[in-house]
Amino acid sequence: MGVEAIVALTDSRLIANQIKREFEEKDKRMEKNMKAMQPLFEPFKKFTIRLIPRGENRRADALSKLATTCFDHLSKNVLVEVLKERSIDDRRVQTLAPTWHTWMTPIVEYLQHGILLDSHEEARKIRIKALFYAIVDEVLYRKVFMLPWLKCVEEAKGKETLRETHAGSGGTHEWARALTEKILRMGIYWLTIHRDALEVT
Repeated sequence: MGVEAIVALTDSRLIANQIKREFEEKDKRMEKNMKAMQPLFEPFKKFTIRLIPRGENRRADALSKLATTCFDHLSKNVLVEVLKERSIDDRRVQTLAPTWHTWMTPIVEYLQHGILLDSHEEARKIRIKALFYAIVDEVLYRKVFMLPWLKCVEEAKGKETLRETHAGSGGTHEWARALTEKILRMGIYWLTIHRDALEVT
């Protein structure tokens, strides 16, 4: 986004003082935390962290209480992601870039390298489509205004997610429109999502 200076707010005195190098990391976990955070500061010309007293941080306190709140009385779904491991833990990951052509390939090639198809009409379509997409950390996202961006997936992965969601843990079945909306709320998108939802239902 081109931001050069940023101010981070925290209600943790420990974190604030460790980033400022006023406190030392006395255990291995905090040392790992600092090493993991350091690359996040480097892109900025100026990074400042400021301690906010807990009493003045009502929004953060309200969000922290959501973890222990029961949502059974609400009519809308509340999406919760459970992190089973710390982001600072060492993990061996082998990234495999697909060698086959997917619906995302022309958009990715245009956004990354400015490559377009030979056909003038197809090239024009890609230029228009590309306005609604962005690449973040080598992942293609569908821009959605007023909502979080949707992660783009291949059709095979999308259809698999559709089948799993349609079956559900209780075996309930939903109409195509409701199923499509549920998938989008999960933050997933592919080009033929609506048509595939009709086929599943």
